[in-house]
Amino acid sequence: MTGRRPAWIHPAFRLIEGEERFGWPELAGLAVPAGGVVQADRPSRVLAALAAAEEAGRGLLLARGAADPDGWQQGQGFSVTLESSGTTGTPKRLCHDFDRLRGRLRGVAEEGARWLLTYDPGAFAGLQVVLTAAAAGASLIAVPPRASSGITGLAEAARRHAVTHVSGTPSFWRAFLMALGDAELPLRAVTLGGEAADQPLLDRLAERFPGARLRHIYASTEAGALFAVADGRAGFPAAWLEEAPDGLALRIADGVLEVRSPRAAPGIANAEGWLSTGDLVERQDGRVLFAGRLDGLVNVGGVKVSPEAVERRLLAVGGVADAAVSAVPSPITGHLLTATIVPAPGVDGEALRAALRAATADLPPAARPRALTFADHIPLSAAGKKSRKGAA
Repeated sequence: MTGRRPAWIHPAFRLIEGEERFGWPELAGLAVPAGGVVQADRPSRVLAALAAAEEAGRGLLLARGAADPDGWQQGQGFSVTLESSGTTGTPKRLCHDFDRLRGRLRGVAEEGARWLLTYDPGAFAGLQVVLTAAAAGASLIAVPPRASSGITGLAEAARRHAVTHVSGTPSFWRAFLMALGDAELPLRAVTLGGEAADQPLLDRLAERFPGARLRHIYASTEAGALFAVADGRAGFPAAWLEEAPDGLALRIADGVLEVRSPRAAPGIANAEGWLSTGDLVERQDGRVLFAGRLDGLVNVGGVKVSPEAVERRLLAVGGVADAAVSAVPSPITGHLLTATIVPAPGVDGEALRAALRAATADLPPAARPRALTFADHIPLSAAGKKSRKGAA
């Protein structure tokens, strides 16, 4: 690289990656692999590779896991190819125009802002955080993969650097709240994305961080950044089906949300510009609520069941800090649902078990978890989500 700072990196931007500190001069000095393929496990590596690809006018593949091009073609012109998380199936690669990728960034300078990076920097959500902090001239706090101790390590970094802005999945936030304990954070912004935000969690976050802006974002690797909801309620206003914000169009087809977006990856929509999100939704009391993934439905004795919908029912029970519902094979019914529960500190186990059974008593028999197991945490994927591979 020539060392010329890209326009999308504010001169005041600073990256703290473990014990290392980077401004633009340090990022410009990093070695960038030839061929346009970079293992996107560190934000410093991602930023340096983006700047180099833009300067060269060539494509860039942000590989998650092993940096294997596997048939990827670099091509002419600056573009960024992202890999989806593959939470419910095989990961996909989507090529984005860089300006379109940054279409909803709100890079307004905010004095003293310190972002905590909770996502994989090569994921769509992680890249949005990295680019937002870079554009705003904020500080970005990251825990290197080898130094990471999961949510506990992120909570320690958040306390150590007194972070003011945190974006994470709902699953991350439940675990993060437990890891924080009674520690105070000067949060100004609390953002959720990557999974549907449930009302009990939104209420907990609003109570714990009353001075912070609270919003949940809907986006995907395929569709790009779509919209943000900032009214403290789950789902989004049903009125958006008639008139959506930010140049979008939204509709429901056979219970699945479809979008038409100027920020979607090229070539993935149908001839009319509509893209199926794969998210099951339902209208209720003036809202559109998320009810699970179409590809996450499981067959229990001939009945299609959404583990996510059952999970949200359990998360609403008092005394539940976190929950995960998954499907296990059954020689009789094909699958059965089971639930892993993380009790809140000090909760009586037997009383909680009875409350959980009562909360699912009115569900169809196929949707009732056949086993309830208590645990001290729910394992999360690198994307900060509960992995559902193999559930269907």
